[in-house]
Amino acid sequence: MDTMDFTFEFYNEAALPEALESELRVEAENRLRRLTEGHTDITGASVSVDELTSSATPHRYEVRVVAYMRPEYVAAVEKQETVEGALKGALGAVERQVRELREKLRERWKQP
Repeated sequence: MDTMDFTFEFYNEAALPEALESELRVEAENRLRRLTEGHTDITGASVSVDELTSSATPHRYEVRVVAYMRPEYVAAVEKQETVEGALKGALGAVERQVRELREKLRERWKQP
């Protein structure tokens, strides 16, 4: 698949340092692009980072990852105390869901 066909969006709604934001963006884009290698079912992805800081939840982050996949989108949300942990958890969940969906589509004869 040509890399021009993959659209990547990264939204940072948390007050992260620019260096950390850049590092997270690169990690997310690299992991999501690796999912597209040898496949044409993913056309893009979106990553959103939010800080859920309040008096009840200090230093809590939420990361939402959506893979624009055919025939249906795949999404995951992870909440953790560190933004790195939340990103890794959400990316891992999306990668697992993509692999499971691809396997399900490969084995059409097992479907009712």
